[in-house]
Amino acid sequence: MKIGIIGLAQTGKKTLFQILTESELKEQAGAPKPIPGTADILDIRFDNMVEMYAPKKEVRARIDLVLLPKMEQENIARGDIFRDIADMDAICHVVRAFENDAIYHAEGSVDPLRDTEMVNAELLMHDQIFVEKRIERIEELLKKKKEDDQQKELVLMKKMQTHLEQETPLRLLDLTDDEELMIRSYPFITRKQMILAVNVSEDDVGDTALLEALKAPCKAQSMEAMLVSAKVEAEIGLLDNEEEKKEFLEDLGIKETALGSLTRLCLKALGLISFLTVGQDEVRQWLVRKNSLAPMAAGVIHSDLQRGFIRAEVIKYDELMEYGSEAELKKMGKMYVQGKEYTVEDGDILNIRFKV
Repeated sequence: MKIGIIGLAQTGKKTLFQILTESELKEQAGAPKPIPGTADILDIRFDNMVEMYAPKKEVRARIDLVLLPKMEQENIARGDIFRDIADMDAICHVVRAFENDAIYHAEGSVDPLRDTEMVNAELLMHDQIFVEKRIERIEELLKKKKEDDQQKELVLMKKMQTHLEQETPLRLLDLTDDEELMIRSYPFITRKQMILAVNVSEDDVGDTALLEALKAPCKAQSMEAMLVSAKVEAEIGLLDNEEEKKEFLEDLGIKETALGSLTRLCLKALGLISFLTVGQDEVRQWLVRKNSLAPMAAGVIHSDLQRGFIRAEVIKYDELMEYGSEAELKKMGKMYVQGKEYTVEDGDILNIRFKV
């Protein structure tokens, strides 16, 4: 699953990407290209399981992040930026809300709402142009030969065109399964879930007034929003241990780091949940689609487990934390045996029984 990080120039997206992926970026020669990276998914449940089982090996789930070229006229005119975004599963738009006279703003002033709307307009325009061209193409084909599939697609394209003309992203348009299948290979951008990362100054990092101001436009565009201070996050990264980081965050009134907030919202945007496998050899976090049945979760671990699935032994994380050990859970009858129809829940601890 890939999350594309986009934004105007001088928004702090490069700094944020470096912090999230713990990477150093070199200057690119020639036309800007996407820069891939990965980030750990922070989850207190994983940390608690590591503490409880003291495993030989611990493996967090990870998420792929891609730093995309800045949204400036040259890149927009070239069109590569839209092809790059179309290749992502979701988008994180970093928008500037910090004042700094030493860092210029492409539009001459800091206005996060204006910048958000500007980028959204560019993405909408891309999808509108694609739909218009597709309508023209289908109408030409229908003049030569009437095809039912093309007739159906033409109706869908016009439905999407009307929706986009209302300046509304396609992720807000309800589609049937057949319609979804019809456009699966098309490079629509506004169908992707979007997270708005508002980059604020150190003084504003605990101020929720800005998020409140963005609440209505975000709801109208079906976007998730978060506050982040790339400057503060960079300072956190320089601290030596977790205790120092925790104290630093508490002093600033920050409940969650940028990595914690972003990965949590990314999982929500992508419709993913996590489950755990635990033991003295290894504690590992896995990602699976929300509402997945147990065999599907088993397949995330290994295809053989899905193919030969017999049952899943399920421990509820909250119950394990309450009773303190698997032995106590067994005494209380809190170890659950589930079959193929069991829907895996976020935070489940699974032990898969299988035979191939």
